[in-house]
Amino acid sequence: MTEGGCLCGSVRIRYTGEAQAKVLCHCADCRKITGSTYSTNLLVPGDGFSVTKGTPKTYSKRADSGKTMTSNFCGDCGSTLWRGGETFGDSRIVKAGVLDDAGALNDAKPAVELYAVDRVAWVSPVAGAEQKQAMADSASA
Repeated sequence: MTEGGCLCGSVRIRYTGEAQAKVLCHCADCRKITGSTYSTNLLVPGDGFSVTKGTPKTYSKRADSGKTMTSNFCGDCGSTLWRGGETFGDSRIVKAGVLDDAGALNDAKPAVELYAVDRVAWVSPVAGAEQKQAMADSASA
């Protein structure tokens, strides 16, 4: 079982099972919601995912694919904990930085980088990670 939470501790999450994908994303949305140059994401099964404390706020917007993506974040401190949308079915896109266990963060090494074309010049590609220009179902793919 893997657990995590927001900066202030008001919202906590948990998931069981293995990540279905480990992905670094350089898209504009991920840069904005992380306040950084990219986002490290774990795609986890929805049936093993739960909110164990608090009630996150949500913000939805249309992605490049034309489908809606919803961010779930703490209304107190603003930390985004996970995202979801119809492209991903019942799975959740957990932001790796919210995980409590440093070992889980080490295990989150991405196998894929999305929107690699938008990676800032001073960030190197992850060795061995597949480099994709966009999401498979986006208008940019």
